[in-house]
Amino acid sequence: MAKKSGRKPNAKFMQPLNPSADLAAIVGSKSLPRTEVTKKLWAYIKKNGLQDKKNRRNINADDRLKVVFGGRKTVNMFEMTKLVSKHLS
Repeated sequence: MAKKSGRKPNAKFMQPLNPSADLAAIVGSKSLPRTEVTKKLWAYIKKNGLQDKKNRRNINADDRLKVVFGGRKTVNMFEMTKLVSKHLS
């Protein structure tokens, strides 16, 4: 009998978290798992054309995102998740 080596979803990773008031202005105020928060953030970034034209890894923050990004004007996509996690509880 072959052993199935499928990855089990991490329950902690899928746990709904509450966004801060600043983050809620972008993703909504209801509890969401981290993955959904990231999806909604990217939808917002794409809708508002905030992805840098030359370096697609960078996000140019508008006034709403700047608050979430700790006042930084430009953040790369890898820093973004770290900065956003401070706004989830």
